[in-house]
Amino acid sequence: MVDYHAANQSYQYGPSSGSNGAGGGGSMGDYMAQEDDWDRDLLLDPAWEKQQRKTFTAWCNSHLRKAGTQIENIDEDFRDGLKLMLLLEVISGERLPKPERGKMRVHKINNVNKALDFIASKGVKLVSIGAEEIVDGNAKMTLGMIWTIILRFAIQDISVEETSAKEGLLLWCQRKTAPYKNVNVQNFHISWKDGLAFNALIHRHRPELIEYDKLRKDDPVTNLNNAFEVAEKYLDIPKMLDAEDIVGTLRPDEKAIMTYVSCFYHAFSGAQKAETAANRICKVLAVNQENEHLMEDYERLASDLLEWIRRTIPWLEDRVPQKTIQEMQQKLEDFRDYRRVHKPPKVQEKCQLEINFNTLQTKLRLSNRPAFMPSEGRMVSDINNCWQHLEQAEKGYEEWLLNEIRRLERLDHLAEKFRQKASIHEAWTDGKEAMLKHRDYETATLSDIKALIRKHEAFESDLAAHQDRVEQIAAIAQELNELDYYDSHNVNTRCQKICDQWDALGSLTHSRREALEKTEKQLETIDQLHLEYAKRAAPFNNWMESAMEDLQDMFIVHTIEEIEGLISAHDQFKSTLPDADREREAILAIHKEAQRIAESNHIKLSGSNPYTTVTPQIINSKWEKVQQLVPKRDHALLEEQSKQQSNEHLRRQFASQANIVGPWIQTKMEEIGRISIEMNGTLEDQLSHLKQYERSIVDYKPNLDLLEQQHQLIQEALIFDNKHTNYTMEHIRVGWEQLLTTIARTINEIENQILTRDAKGISQEQMQEFRASFNHFDKDHGGALGPEEFKACLISLGYDVENDRQKQTGSMDSDDFRALLISTGYSLGDAEFNRIMSVVDPNHSGLVTFQAFIDFMSRETTDTDTADQVIASFKVLAGDKNFITAEELRRELPPDQAEYCIARMAPYQGPDAVPGALDYKSFSTALYGESDL
Repeated sequence: MVDYHAANQSYQYGPSSGSNGAGGGGSMGDYMAQEDDWDRDLLLDPAWEKQQRKTFTAWCNSHLRKAGTQIENIDEDFRDGLKLMLLLEVISGERLPKPERGKMRVHKINNVNKALDFIASKGVKLVSIGAEEIVDGNAKMTLGMIWTIILRFAIQDISVEETSAKEGLLLWCQRKTAPYKNVNVQNFHISWKDGLAFNALIHRHRPELIEYDKLRKDDPVTNLNNAFEVAEKYLDIPKMLDAEDIVGTLRPDEKAIMTYVSCFYHAFSGAQKAETAANRICKVLAVNQENEHLMEDYERLASDLLEWIRRTIPWLEDRVPQKTIQEMQQKLEDFRDYRRVHKPPKVQEKCQLEINFNTLQTKLRLSNRPAFMPSEGRMVSDINNCWQHLEQAEKGYEEWLLNEIRRLERLDHLAEKFRQKASIHEAWTDGKEAMLKHRDYETATLSDIKALIRKHEAFESDLAAHQDRVEQIAAIAQELNELDYYDSHNVNTRCQKICDQWDALGSLTHSRREALEKTEKQLETIDQLHLEYAKRAAPFNNWMESAMEDLQDMFIVHTIEEIEGLISAHDQFKSTLPDADREREAILAIHKEAQRIAESNHIKLSGSNPYTTVTPQIINSKWEKVQQLVPKRDHALLEEQSKQQSNEHLRRQFASQANIVGPWIQTKMEEIGRISIEMNGTLEDQLSHLKQYERSIVDYKPNLDLLEQQHQLIQEALIFDNKHTNYTMEHIRVGWEQLLTTIARTINEIENQILTRDAKGISQEQMQEFRASFNHFDKDHGGALGPEEFKACLISLGYDVENDRQKQTGSMDSDDFRALLISTGYSLGDAEFNRIMSVVDPNHSGLVTFQAFIDFMSRETTDTDTADQVIASFKVLAGDKNFITAEELRRELPPDQAEYCIARMAPYQGPDAVPGALDYKSFSTALYGESDL
């Protein structure tokens, strides 16, 4: 046999050990040197060996099951050293060197040696227990080694009134069982044979589990089995002894009894720890419950606002046009009601929701909880995105309404123009087909034929002159179709009828001309004057008709320049009237000359000009009509000019006010930004100053109301542009809303800083130093630091990121220390800095706000609860198990918090799971955001 630690001389465990007895408090070696001659006992009494095998096997399995394994044969299962090393890791909580997985004897010896080395490192000096004996399955050496482990890790630390180990455990048993009749614990063998001592220990700590008064001293087997079963079922102490073996042995094995009793000591010694752990859990759960209520309120408010936005956006995106201007103007009025009545309360709700969200996040950070992540689609950024979508739809809706009104105005104008031109054309074409179909030339005289030919030529001239009007009618009908005019069907029908009739007139004209030319050689005379009259009268007649159309034509203008252009064009038209009057007199002179020649030559005229239907009476009548329409046109243009001058006044009035309000809002925005950076005085002074500033802003609201009234007048006047200002009412509204939101957010930031300062105990000087350092590195005064600026700021404050603590910089101020760090090339560790960035910038925006900076600096100097502390507290309540049961939670915690845990804990899935086992580790981790709750 190879001597395992032959060089160690201070303590020996084996045949050379001292006599039996319980010494006073001393070292592990001192106590073990007083143990009975274990080898001799084992050889002399096989019953003890049987009891030790069972007890030591059960004790080992009570720890190995935490690692998901167990042993069946204590001699064989520790031979390869693997489970022996695992047992030592479980009971010590430390990592042993990596075991060798080979199957050869040398691998097994090496593994056992690693376990024996670990035992020796805990102050236990072993002699005569070598790795070869354990590998060879030597039962004596294996049991001795296990007993050494039990003494070191289960019994050595027991201390009662400065006693230790065996004597301390015995004293603890005597005190706990002193009040019970028929119990007198004097040792760890025969004092326990009747089982009453085991039941007394259980009843002393858990009286509801044992009916002690019903136990009989003369029934030891029943007493022992009752205690073993209760301990296993309710105290999680495995059954390590057999009642029959204890009763049937004259002197039960002391080591087996001590091992089993030590389990009771450890099970009951944690009662006080459980109460402390329960209080800690209650505190943590109370904070978590309050935060959950706040989160539910946020979710509800966010859902209501998002639902309103989702209902409103389809209404704003509805682009179904109406048929009339009145209907579209009603839509515009509804939109104004929305802007004045419905939207402002929602703007306030959105601002308040952001403030509540920031306050909740601050409370979560102060209680060391993870940042609140609203459910999908309810983030502040999601609400802002939906709000932007709403405002985009709102802006597009207003533009669409105005464009639709313009379109309908244009359509009404075009439709009226179409009807006028169509009516004039239809009046002109009336009877033309019958005239062209008349066969009067068959019975006419030569002079009549000549007259018919001239008349037909005049008609063709007139027909050509009307070609332009027909094309205009078709063009207007086409434009109405393209603009989706609601009565396009009737327009198209009328236009098609005109075009068909025009084609028929062309065909009939061509046919009649051929018929007249057939007899042309028979025509000898023609009245040149009538022909000249007809040729000059027809264009002049068309000019007058066109002039009457133009003078009666509707017009739409939007600026003073446009109406002045129309007035100028009308003045130019009036300047042509003298020439037109001279042309009229010349045409009438031709007609008079024809009559004079006929009379002088005794020519019998038929009474009318055979070449035209335009008589002097018609020319005079239309000329009088033109003369009457000119002053009416003058009056209409002057009225429109007055209207545009009034509109121009409204434009200038609005621009004057807007050019004051717009820059005022911009100036206030810049002042708020400057105030948020400089922040002079205490936080309370800053808060008071900002609230006074906010009241001064609110007092400015009447100026916006005045501007809204002026804008209302502009809208009612259908004024669509304003060259006198770059500010629109929409710009002013958005700027005002941003100004109110910015001042509210700035006040909320100061309130959160006060909350952080009071909760963390940060002095005013520290807050000022934090603000000074933050502002120093905020080069662009944007209110946030980039990663490199944030890193430099931490260094300037003496923060050592690599060691996750603040360095002590002696008497140097921040500027001296910053200069020293830069001169020595000091740099922060990337990994640690990335961890810090993930804390201060959880959304990975690349920017660190001052509030996040303050939260981080305050958190680094404040002691807070952690997930590991909560796990440790639950482990105490669970009796050192990896799981906890509902009964244990209800026993240790208040009813509402016990049920809170039971409802949220997942079933435990480990190999040592029992029915109803709950996983407190994942629950504790979820409380701090490291997994899903």
